[in-house]
Amino acid sequence: MSETPAIVDQIMAVMEAAFDPAFGEAWNRRQISDALAMPSTHALVVDSKGRIIDAPQQCEPAGFVLTRHAAGEEELLLIAVVPEYRKRGLGKLLIDHLFAAAKARGTARIFLEMRRGNPAVQLYRNAGFEPIGERPNYYRLANGSRVDAITFGCSI
Repeated sequence: MSETPAIVDQIMAVMEAAFDPAFGEAWNRRQISDALAMPSTHALVVDSKGRIIDAPQQCEPAGFVLTRHAAGEEELLLIAVVPEYRKRGLGKLLIDHLFAAAKARGTARIFLEMRRGNPAVQLYRNAGFEPIGERPNYYRLANGSRVDAITFGCSI
């Protein structure tokens, strides 16, 4: 994939602005690059107006979604919006794009996992995701404490 370095730069720019280090949820550059090297992984980056960024110099990235497809299912690995652009519909737009692309790939169900207390829960619930499981004390925070993981699913 010739555009992988550019899209990795865009994703990392959003991730560095959007993820609070206290929660340890951000991926590093190598993890993103390795994920995108797999043909089953898909990424979409948008600018502050919700336009899909196709060219690296087109504009500043404001949000992204990263997913993995397997056997008729899709896993939402990461989604983020730069804080200054939150509450403007970009998260919903990213999920809408995800649903359309996943359907085109033959996906019937999308899954995600998040830490308990993540404010994005409302975005996921509004999109139709429902909790389907928990992993107690799954995530370790930067301060060493643990927090549960909640798994959500949504049929599309």
